[in-house]
Amino acid sequence: MDERFIEVPYRMLPGETLDALLEAFVTRQGYDTSDTEQGMSGWTAQLKRQLENSELLVVHDLETETTEVMTLAQWRAFGRDLADDEEEGG
Repeated sequence: MDERFIEVPYRMLPGETLDALLEAFVTRQGYDTSDTEQGMSGWTAQLKRQLENSELLVVHDLETETTEVMTLAQWRAFGRDLADDEEEGG
């Protein structure tokens, strides 16, 4: 992957920051927060388990200075999209 993007070990993030990233991920993915007994906190707890199991990644974009949570499938697709863009531009 391009040197523009780095994976951030989620354990290095302050708890409030990680929770905010996970809540943004839940919202962006369109999850129904009424699906779990605990609402948003139920989703973030599930996502933390996925981070522990390396099913999700925290990725920082050095160019835009944004940090996001992605699934492995999103990360891989994102990498392919970047490679396609570089081939078209190069």
